[in-house]
Amino acid sequence: MSRPCCPTTLKLLSFHQSRGADTLSARVSIQTEDFNLAAEVDALRAGDSRVGAVCSFIGTVRDRNDGSEVSAMELEHYPGMTEKAIEAMIDEAHQRFAIHAARVIHRVGLLKPLDQIVLVAVTSAHRGESFRACEFLMDYLKTQAPFWKKEETPEGARWVDARVSDDAALAKWGITARNG
Repeated sequence: MSRPCCPTTLKLLSFHQSRGADTLSARVSIQTEDFNLAAEVDALRAGDSRVGAVCSFIGTVRDRNDGSEVSAMELEHYPGMTEKAIEAMIDEAHQRFAIHAARVIHRVGLLKPLDQIVLVAVTSAHRGESFRACEFLMDYLKTQAPFWKKEETPEGARWVDARVSDDAALAKWGITARNG
């Protein structure tokens, strides 16, 4: 059963400190409005002279999927549960990789082709840790974060399922997808 998205702007921030009382290490936002990469990276790096690398990923809405034209995508989430799940995933990234901070923004609501959907940004002392942590976080988000995606196509609306290739990407980190 589908639950309609809230028409008002959802901007939920959660903060978690894991590497010292004065270090903001993980931030999650679920929101309807767009985001600005430069502003987000500036905020993530702010005053942290340990940062030698920043890796970011932005996902956008495509105009085609599975051979069909896509005119829009509607994303829904479970408020509170979604943020908690992403925070736990960021905690896991901190345990696996030597990163300083991470930022995940995921949009919900009705989006059109070329709209930004998701931002994952990670800072660390060296590029390798940032690259690996960013990829890990995105692989997790693709399959395990509690979002529901519905595409609008000329044939009608359809729900988007996780792909086998996304589950395989997650498996390389030693995590079994919970999609069944």
